[in-house]
Amino acid sequence: MSTYVFKAMDLAGVKARGEIDADSKEAVSNQLKSRGMIVLDIADKHASREIELSFLKSVKSGELAVFSRQLATMISSGLSILRALYVLEEQTENKFLKETVIQVRKDVEAGLSLSGAMEAHPKVFNQLFVAMTRAGEAGGLLEESLMRVADQLEKDASLRRQIRSAMIYPALVITFAIGVMMALVAFLVPVFEGVFKQFGGELPPITQVSVLLSHMVINYWWMMFAVTGATVFAFIKWKASKWGRPQWDRFRLRVPMKIGTIVQQIAVARWSRTLASLTTAGVPLLLALEIVGKTGGNVVVEEAMDGVIASVKRGGTISEPLSKTTIFPMMVTHMVGVGEETGALDAMLAKVADFYEDQVEASVKALTSILEPVMIVVIGSIVGFIVISMYMPLFTIYNHIE
Repeated sequence: MSTYVFKAMDLAGVKARGEIDADSKEAVSNQLKSRGMIVLDIADKHASREIELSFLKSVKSGELAVFSRQLATMISSGLSILRALYVLEEQTENKFLKETVIQVRKDVEAGLSLSGAMEAHPKVFNQLFVAMTRAGEAGGLLEESLMRVADQLEKDASLRRQIRSAMIYPALVITFAIGVMMALVAFLVPVFEGVFKQFGGELPPITQVSVLLSHMVINYWWMMFAVTGATVFAFIKWKASKWGRPQWDRFRLRVPMKIGTIVQQIAVARWSRTLASLTTAGVPLLLALEIVGKTGGNVVVEEAMDGVIASVKRGGTISEPLSKTTIFPMMVTHMVGVGEETGALDAMLAKVADFYEDQVEASVKALTSILEPVMIVVIGSIVGFIVISMYMPLFTIYNHIE
């Protein structure tokens, strides 16, 4: 069986392109005609010669939100799922997402449900996306579920943008400071070292430290890059390991200078928004709790959900086990409890998510205002250390001359 690329047109004059696995071009033509399409062209698909790196393939939350919203809009307008996928296949710019949509479309053509076809691509469609799509299919409200998925993805992307934009300025300042320090050590210190050798004598300890750093940067720069790269690689592997990830997640919650508080607020906001979206879409509560634990982004949240699931299975509440955890503030547990009592859990969770998303924005601004003077002090101390270390021998020489 080979893969063929086709161009066709339906009776309404809408052109379509795609791929079909078949034994021959005639078989492809028969398939297209059975769909009521007019065949324009059929050709063999040649193997791509492009070098593709699987770890670089990704789909941003914003792109997936646009895909979900467009699919919902076309379905609500009366287009069939298959035809909507054909349209999205044509206009999707992200190559990886386009390839995934093609595979989803082929699976739907083969008789799978949309959620079942999406479930085969976990790198693109996570458990939240699949569960809400399946709930929409079961309840006959697929377009509404897809709209909720789009809202959820856009909220999540907005939260990420807030953090990323706030960290750009500190990252640039730190990078500039390291560059200035390396330039001073590599170019300024050797000049002063040559002058000091002409006068002789023993250098002050602070100057010896600067000279030692200069020799390391000039002669062993490759070792510095190697050690830095190895450290970063080891950290990434440790953070992704089964035993390293829990340690890292718990450590992040204890970082001072409001960083730990921001991590907690992000986790609570994401948990609340995701659980609200799932319950509103009609996903069964136990499945929703399981999904929200796995997509919470923090092991502490996942462990808390294990306790909540056990409580719900016993016929208990969600709020009672939440109150025993450290990551969920008392306000969250009380609001969840009120939501359970009044039967408006999804609305209460949405309010919690809105509150903590606003709190994240305020905390990030506060963190940025704290980091600015701290960075100025650190950069000034580094530059001052190097400058003073270079002038100390000059003061010593001047005293001997007098």
